[in-house]
Amino acid sequence: MQYNEFLRNVAIIAHVDHGKTTLVDGMFKQSGVFRADQQVDDRVMDNMDLERERGITIAAKNCAVTWKGVKINIIDTPGHADFGGEVERSLSMATGAILLVDASEGPLPQTRFVLRKTLEADLPVIVVINKIDRKDARPQEVLNEIYDLFIDLDAGEAQLEFPVLYAIGREGVAMNALED
Repeated sequence: MQYNEFLRNVAIIAHVDHGKTTLVDGMFKQSGVFRADQQVDDRVMDNMDLERERGITIAAKNCAVTWKGVKINIIDTPGHADFGGEVERSLSMATGAILLVDASEGPLPQTRFVLRKTLEADLPVIVVINKIDRKDARPQEVLNEIYDLFIDLDAGEAQLEFPVLYAIGREGVAMNALED
């Protein structure tokens, strides 16, 4: 894939219910996609009736935000194993990925599937540990589980040097360290 310094295609990958679509909603709100006074539905990217009914992403969708002169195409991928082909198709268009993991549940089966496909595609990964505000959140343990998963999937040395963010997607908040 040819590199363009003004364009990024980033796939958001996760197990179902770990907050991908909510995180994308937060990105939209903060990037100025909507007017300040505009009423916006939750889960903007879930536009199929079945997606809204079940609260899951079935078909991958693309949206774009601009940040510091760089257009970032965000690819919201399905988080359910039944739609694995759609995940693979999405990753073929990506130049990087955000791996979103619930701070309580940790990496689950679909997390393993999508991460394996991401590592096979040799995409750089940013890990986001979401829902750190939950009472049962265990972000440090979950981070250790994520490292274990990367190692179990034979991630290369460079792939193990992933950046980590901690988030409360519902509130549109992400930080570099838990203390923040």
